[in-house]
Amino acid sequence: MRFFTPFGLFFITVSLFGGSHKSTRSEAGARPNILYIYVDDMGWGSLGPNGQFERKAEGLPHLVTPTLDRLAAEGVNFRRSYGCTVCSPARSSQQTGFHQGHTFGDRNDTDNAKKAIRSEDITMGDVLSEAGYVTGYWGKWGYGGSRSQPDPEILNVQTLPTSHGYEHVVAELHHVRAHTFYQPTLWKAPSAPGALGGLELVPNSMERWARNSAYPDTPALQNHPDYPDTAYCDDVYAFAALDFVRIQSQNYNATGQPFFGLLALQVPHAPFAEVSDLPEWGSAYDKFSFFNEIPDQAQHWAAMISRIDGHIGNILASLDDPNGDGDTSDSVTESTLIIFQSDNGGPQHPAREAFDANGGLREVKGRIEDGGIRVPMMIRLPAKFAGQSSLKAGTNSEILFDVTDFLPTFADLAGVKAPLGIDGVSLAPTLLGKGEQRTREFLIHEAGNGQSIIRGDHKLIRRKQGLELYNLDADPSESNDIAGKHPELVKELEMLILGERVAEPKGFANTYHRWTGDNAALVSEPDNWSDYEYSNAGITYMTESGKPQLSWTAVMENVGGTDALAVANEDVEFLALEIRGESAIQSLVLDPYIQLTGRNEIRISNKGSLTVNQGTVSSLRWVDVARSGILKGNGTVDATVYNSGLVSALGSLIVTEDFIQSESGRLNIMLDGNAYGLNISGDLTLAGELSVELSPKLKVKQGQSYQLIAAKEVSGQFSNKSGKVVGGDGASFKISYSKNKIILIAE
Repeated sequence: MRFFTPFGLFFITVSLFGGSHKSTRSEAGARPNILYIYVDDMGWGSLGPNGQFERKAEGLPHLVTPTLDRLAAEGVNFRRSYGCTVCSPARSSQQTGFHQGHTFGDRNDTDNAKKAIRSEDITMGDVLSEAGYVTGYWGKWGYGGSRSQPDPEILNVQTLPTSHGYEHVVAELHHVRAHTFYQPTLWKAPSAPGALGGLELVPNSMERWARNSAYPDTPALQNHPDYPDTAYCDDVYAFAALDFVRIQSQNYNATGQPFFGLLALQVPHAPFAEVSDLPEWGSAYDKFSFFNEIPDQAQHWAAMISRIDGHIGNILASLDDPNGDGDTSDSVTESTLIIFQSDNGGPQHPAREAFDANGGLREVKGRIEDGGIRVPMMIRLPAKFAGQSSLKAGTNSEILFDVTDFLPTFADLAGVKAPLGIDGVSLAPTLLGKGEQRTREFLIHEAGNGQSIIRGDHKLIRRKQGLELYNLDADPSESNDIAGKHPELVKELEMLILGERVAEPKGFANTYHRWTGDNAALVSEPDNWSDYEYSNAGITYMTESGKPQLSWTAVMENVGGTDALAVANEDVEFLALEIRGESAIQSLVLDPYIQLTGRNEIRISNKGSLTVNQGTVSSLRWVDVARSGILKGNGTVDATVYNSGLVSALGSLIVTEDFIQSESGRLNIMLDGNAYGLNISGDLTLAGELSVELSPKLKVKQGQSYQLIAAKEVSGQFSNKSGKVVGGDGASFKISYSKNKIILIAE
């Protein structure tokens, strides 16, 4: 295999792969491999298209990053991508899909190692492993182990990467231990038998990693006499990822089983000077006179980024030629999604000034301004998807993209459901150019100096001193506070941000609950739900009991063999609620005029049923009716409805947002000859079937028109044969479409 050499770097590879993989799913070949490269503290302006290309053209100090430049040319640069304010919350939000108002790890807490990601939290590793992907994680994890050196301990098994779907691991568990690049020991999996949590602590010696190389003919790092005895951690992480990609690319070609790898590098987080202990550490800049004119710390920072750029280049080369024989006919590049992203904005240091690393954005890491939370991000699409996408190679996108979006996006790409009620929204339909792109109304972030909500071009910052409002399109540097000019907008955004729980003390999070009630039991009774407790090593961090509330992620499931019913006799609210059955139906029936709220989501899954009775079903996002799910009744649905099952309007049903029906969906409407059975304030997107029921009082007359659906705009059509629908008494109707309504004409 041919590699180009990262500047001053020679090669080892790390063999960390063993044991059996999950069986291959028949559809695996249609799903992309995913390689996610996640760097630490790299400011938004550190990418070529965000400022470095311009600086190079002007002869100013600039980063030397040929691989990232290549990704910019072959992929899409997302100029409005957001991470989090600092390391731990960024990783918690990335893995769980919850923003800092809902995720448990919402601070760089000194106790994070003992808590953070809980066993009930479903991570991207969990989702993709369960979907049949081979999974790997290398680098800074941040949770589960103590900070001591050289012999840390595992403090919380439930928060380890190996407890959340990652099979192949070389990692640092405590984020403070990651504040050196010459860690004497690292954690790895697969591990020796009996290792706690499936992780083994091993010496980080060059001799050990080279001895365990899967490719012993590759030149090894220790061949250079000046390479340190203890390996530079990011070298180890990158070579572990390289080994994984080589092996799993060949496995993908042989079996169709896809892989997911997350390379969570420490670069370019401090300490900076440690890179200078490596041979030829600054050679990438030998021909640039500016290098010796900038501060030492800026030199080190730039060298760190150029070094990892070389590592990324080798990993991409291994996708092109997995077995290293020079023949690229076995390339998996066209089947692999590549993501490059930073966890947060760049900190305050000389490189920020020498290279304009934050690209003119206000403030730095740890702050709520965009300099602290807007991050560089690029995505290279697999070739088999790129042709369908509206996102073209070599372009910039202004699409709003948050780190919480990757979990649901990966779930979509893997063909499985995202975890219930998370804050992120899948961008897979936009990336792939097919499917219905769901929308989010806003983004939420927290920092030491306040919280923010971003909706469209507007960003509201909430501080102890008051509220500020900025238009990020007109004022990306957040220099002109326009709150005084838009008091109603400020009030509206403030109400939304407080509803996202940003004002809660640290350690607040959503809680998980299951329905335990008997048939016909009341939803509002505390005894009909499981209590929640999060504890570890004898310490209880949080408990939650009582009746449902807006912090609950709740599942109402019928696991028995007969249909079951739950009744809501008073208003009830959740962060998210799923209703489902296994072999029999689980129904939730709302008494007259009752309101059910699922702030993030109401999901009616297989054999789940929800009946509205002149009341309201409300969500800030959507009501999702899956295949074999049923939503029926009359009243109001104050949300967007996605219907892949059955929606039955038995009387007047009002939908205040959009209504989107898939090919598997069916819409059933009671026809009484008076008003529209379904009134949609937003747009109606049609596919699937239409059926009608006739009111007993309706006397059908040939040629008579009957109002069926009104909407802001109608697109698509039902799949009914010959464009007709037949009522229960045999009456036949022709379906007639116009721009904003659907009527039936009796035949």
